[in-house]
Amino acid sequence: MNKREFLRTSAVTGLGLLLGDRIWAGFAGLSPEQIAQDDAFWTAIRAKYRLKPDYINLESGYYSMQATPVLEAFIAKVREINYQASFYLRGPQVPDKAAARDKLAALAGCSPAELCITRNTTESIATVVSGIDWKAGDEAVQAEQDYGHMLAQFRLTARRHGIVNKLVNVPLHPRDDDEIVRLYAGAITPRTRLLMVSHMVNVTGQILPVPKIADMAHARGVDVLVDGAHAFAHFDFKIPDLGCDYYAASLHKWLGCPLGTGILYVRRDKIPALWPIYGDWRMTDDTDIMKLNHTGTHPVHTDLAIENAIAFHNLIGIGRKEARLRYLQNYWTDKVRQMPNVVLNTPADPRRSCAIANVAVKGVTPADLSKILLDKYRIWTNAVDSESAGVHGVRVTPHVFILPRELDVLVKAIGEIARTA
Repeated sequence: MNKREFLRTSAVTGLGLLLGDRIWAGFAGLSPEQIAQDDAFWTAIRAKYRLKPDYINLESGYYSMQATPVLEAFIAKVREINYQASFYLRGPQVPDKAAARDKLAALAGCSPAELCITRNTTESIATVVSGIDWKAGDEAVQAEQDYGHMLAQFRLTARRHGIVNKLVNVPLHPRDDDEIVRLYAGAITPRTRLLMVSHMVNVTGQILPVPKIADMAHARGVDVLVDGAHAFAHFDFKIPDLGCDYYAASLHKWLGCPLGTGILYVRRDKIPALWPIYGDWRMTDDTDIMKLNHTGTHPVHTDLAIENAIAFHNLIGIGRKEARLRYLQNYWTDKVRQMPNVVLNTPADPRRSCAIANVAVKGVTPADLSKILLDKYRIWTNAVDSESAGVHGVRVTPHVFILPRELDVLVKAIGEIARTA
């Protein structure tokens, strides 16, 4: 099959084509910060999504829908692979998946030889944690605010290999980066082998100073694993610039890929020492990251649609996307931060957050707050109620298809709930 025909449904060859030449002409010379506040541009982007009218979707942090051009390309790939069946799997699958990996590596700023496509962040984290040759008494550092399944993987490893897990508690509103770096540094001992840190804390949206933490850990001989589930394609960075040894992320969140797509980055010199979870013929070459990527027979159409999601993402532009997402978060948090009975669990410093924020109302449980927002105001959010993490509130995660007028509904709702709490 002609590759151009195979990819023709992506329909994203330029912002002029995506939005219309007349619309794009009015924005071509504007900075990302200027475009971030112009709803005409984002209304045109919004039109590329099919949105359910029953509620305002402020829970894109778990799974964000694909834009329609990406979805249609994905569906076309499902049909085509079903049509070609084993002929495709035994032939074109390998170079096509390699092409998708190359584009992901370009987006991540790393070598394709350091990156593989996984199903999600959890799988990527588990691949690293399970692949280290642990000895009883070895130590690993994590935070109470890390994602629960990641912490569970370390607990499983402790049961199996006798390692010791040491947890720090990240402040919701740190004074500066040094406070956070010192916190992690204080948990490191001569027996520490691995430090895991969230690039963006999933329950609050706080962005942690990963490069500074990595520098500190490396100076003490400790490897660094980054949970980037909420950071990748959310704001602008390149993985090698973080200075970490391992990076894991999901692509079905902020990149807008189909469910079941993620990445694992392993710095090239760290690949040989990692054991694969599953046996694979490539394990004879310990320098090949693909030894960690044995998936068996896999729904390859899911991976192939990554190219279309990247194309859509690049058309918007990471600078414009980051600016818009930060603008949306600040738009509503600035309005509610000083309301009586309202608590923001996300730092006010715009450098420490982007789209995600967490809000609470005194006297109202997170579950009740989330239920009231949905039942009375038709706003879909996610309740977070964690004693260990010290976070009690609802997580609000608007994506690029959300408009300020919808966030005005959220602001009004929080104000009314807080007045009657």
